[in-house]
Amino acid sequence: MKAAGLIFMLFAVFGCSAKPNVVEPEVTADSPRTSKLYVVSHGWHVGIAVAAEELNTVIPELRERFAGAEYYEIGWGDEGFYQAPEITIGVTLRAIVWSRGAVVHVVALPASPTEYFPASRVVHTCLNTDEIKSLARYLSNSFTRDGDGSLLELKRGLYGNSQFFDGEGRYHLLNTSNKWAAKALKSAGMDISPTFKLTADSVMGFVKANRKDCAFQPRLNESPEKKESPKR
Repeated sequence: MKAAGLIFMLFAVFGCSAKPNVVEPEVTADSPRTSKLYVVSHGWHVGIAVAAEELNTVIPELRERFAGAEYYEIGWGDEGFYQAPEITIGVTLRAIVWSRGAVVHVVALPASPTEYFPASRVVHTCLNTDEIKSLARYLSNSFTRDGDGSLLELKRGLYGNSQFFDGEGRYHLLNTSNKWAAKALKSAGMDISPTFKLTADSVMGFVKANRKDCAFQPRLNESPEKKESPKR
């Protein structure tokens, strides 16, 4: 009973801080699945990756910041935890209980995620026009903007050509980076319940079990999908 009461209290306290919200795809005539959505496991959390051209029109600042990128890998998480030079128990507890805000981590990839992350688990699915548009809106809504509508740059990112940006929402026990990724999948039209998708494995397993094939040949600069490598 105590555990149930604690869960109820957490939902009551944090229920209103679950931004960014899912963006439901518009229901129109089904179109060919021509856009790949990649999910990359980094052990404790996952990143969402799509072709740069899918986001550049919705978030033009990314084109300016990452000129020539072929793909973007995007993650969301606690401001302190994600940018911390060293992960400690104190940093982790502050993220769960006293998070001061969220950040978005963007990495410009010069090749497909399967090539760029050869040691990581990478799964993909294919989206139609409506699904990629709603996913792009969800990703755009994950960024905080200033009064002029511009993104707010923070520290340099963790690897490669990357950057942290101020993010919408607040990280906590019931609104984790993996739940953010699950909401991205929901925005991309996948029949997923983000509420309890709190681990990287739960998100990766869902995509692997429910992925859709593309209705076209891969890009010329994109190698065929390889077999998943073991988790790091």
